[in-house]
Amino acid sequence: MKQRIALLSLLVLLAMSMQAAQKSDTFTTPGGKTVTINHIKHASIHIEYEGKHIYIDPVGNLEPKTDFSMYPKANILLITHEHFDHYDALAIPKLCTPATGVYTNKTVNGMIHRGLILNNGDSITYADDIRIWAVPAYNTTEGREQFHPKGRDNGYILSLDGLRIYIAGDTEDIPEMDNLKDIDIAFLPCNQPYTMTIDQLVKTAKAIKPKVLFPYHFGDTPINQVLIKLNGSGISTRIRDYK
Repeated sequence: MKQRIALLSLLVLLAMSMQAAQKSDTFTTPGGKTVTINHIKHASIHIEYEGKHIYIDPVGNLEPKTDFSMYPKANILLITHEHFDHYDALAIPKLCTPATGVYTNKTVNGMIHRGLILNNGDSITYADDIRIWAVPAYNTTEGREQFHPKGRDNGYILSLDGLRIYIAGDTEDIPEMDNLKDIDIAFLPCNQPYTMTIDQLVKTAKAIKPKVLFPYHFGDTPINQVLIKLNGSGISTRIRDYK
């Protein structure tokens, strides 16, 4: 048994080294349209859909640094909360135009003085085929509630022509996740003491049952354990460079 576990761990590590080098993944919506997810780093994500560019938590000054002036301008910008690894005041003007739809929590809105505040439970229809929901993201472990207090920060569900993408933000495995349905792609964080443990992430993934899971915001977490623990779950777990 120990030899089998060791072999599985080795195979997982080899797979991870190959997966992490992949910079984008392409999906097809129920209506046959193409969605490309470009993996930037940590919690920064760039999504392309029908000629539109959507950014989640673009941060340039976090190593490795990212020059967002070289990226396409944003049609939609989503920011989950104000921590330095999610909110970068210098990156925003490099991506935004006067026409960019900017959606944030109340705290970030008060810092950038533009866009629309989305509180937990709010939603907006950006276009007939693009809808955004703000969902709760917070800590529950005793002594860690101050990192992400309940009601302050957002996760987001993004529907693109019926393809539902859940970006959890900084959160633990909160009860509200039990209400998430029909998630096609999930981004779940795994980085203690600020977000989930490996076991919390695995529990959440099994409850939500996304078709595809991207662990992200994982720092130095031994993220290979997620692949091992979800082996045989039917969830396509993909490791990209979200350290």
